[in-house]
Amino acid sequence: MRSSLRSLLVLASLLAASAAGAQTPTPTPTVSSDRSQDPVLAGLIQEAIQRNPDLAEARSLVAASRERIPQAKALPDPSLSLGLQNDGFHGLQVGKMPTSYYQIVVTQPLPWPGKREAREKVAAQGVRVQDAALARTRLSLLADLERAYVGLVLVREQLGLLDQQAAYLQQAEGSARVRYQVGKASQTDLLRAQLEQTRLQQTRLDLLAQEASLLASLNRIRVEPSTTPLATPATLETLPPPPLTTEQAWLQRADTESPDLAYARRNLAQSERSLDLAKLDVRPDFAVSAGLMPRGGLDPMWQVSVSIGLPIYAHQKQQRAVAEQKWRKQASGQAIQSVKTLLRQRIRERLAALGAAEASARIYREGLLVQSEATFQSAMAQYEAGKIPFLSVLEALNGWVSDRSSYLSVLAQAQAQQIALRSYDLGPAPAITAASLGSPSLALGAGATSSASTPSSASSM
Repeated sequence: MRSSLRSLLVLASLLAASAAGAQTPTPTPTVSSDRSQDPVLAGLIQEAIQRNPDLAEARSLVAASRERIPQAKALPDPSLSLGLQNDGFHGLQVGKMPTSYYQIVVTQPLPWPGKREAREKVAAQGVRVQDAALARTRLSLLADLERAYVGLVLVREQLGLLDQQAAYLQQAEGSARVRYQVGKASQTDLLRAQLEQTRLQQTRLDLLAQEASLLASLNRIRVEPSTTPLATPATLETLPPPPLTTEQAWLQRADTESPDLAYARRNLAQSERSLDLAKLDVRPDFAVSAGLMPRGGLDPMWQVSVSIGLPIYAHQKQQRAVAEQKWRKQASGQAIQSVKTLLRQRIRERLAALGAAEASARIYREGLLVQSEATFQSAMAQYEAGKIPFLSVLEALNGWVSDRSSYLSVLAQAQAQQIALRSYDLGPAPAITAASLGSPSLALGAGATSSASTPSSASSM
């Protein structure tokens, strides 16, 4: 009878809390999706763009490839030949014999018309390919920075939640101590409350280690000492929400903004220019020579000649080069299709994950968080009245903390998917996780779980 009455009281409190939550749901913060709305993150991005050595390296590679363009169009270097022709071996005969002379010859190679322009186009396309690589480096770098920033915000919110859990545990310990002193509770209740507080210290150490690691990652990206402090006034609820954009809209954006797709397309264009050059390379090159032969006291001699290369091995060289470039062009075309297909898959996956995370977060805000907190407050009141055991209080408290922790993980999951969408990453979206807090397993008398456990909602990102 007593157990049934207790169940009815808990159920009534839950229904009342649910009704209150339905009437005044927690509002979703409305902030711009522009990252510049977060001044801390905007400052980090500017520092990374200006200082990061990976980005500077990519810029230098673009500048280096741009220097190839004039090289590709330039004529081959001329050659200078110096010689001596002499009659007999009995002394220098220059000026004495008409066929003895010094020789000065300059030779200028001349490529087949159009080859220089074709090489210039290949080099110019190489710059565009390197530009796409720079864009990919930039997007990946900023995505890493944003993930580390969101992870730092998540860990610090988990630390705040841990402080709240510790405060509730102290309240529960105080109630258990009062009841123990008057003989209405066993010493086990007091010891259990102290045990849970000790376990929180382990979880805090784990979270502090994660905080230090994430801070070091952020400082590495913006080129600061690893221990440089960074304030994060934002919360996961105030970070810009994911954009409400359709799959088709994202596909259209990816078609023009994806650096991987641009890289594949520019590779194809470079392959086409290389094929044009390979076809021209079948044509022979020329060389023009001009020479002067001084003969001492005799009138000097001079010569002019034109030579032409004989592509007698074209079947093994030039024609094979043409075939090679055709295959490379075909491979580049297939690469474009592959990137498009993978982009479509990733966009669909991330939008689905975003939709699930948004729906899950709404359930937490409008139901679970309100209900689980009401359950804990009700359990605390009933324990103080001597109606339920202390284990039920711990179960309710850990259930509320676990729900709140999972809610933060869902918000971080949504941010992770949003970051992956904006960076057009072809790989799976990297997770943003932190140590889980609370454990509903106390209902089975198993005690609190280890702080190293991670909720499935966080690991599925």
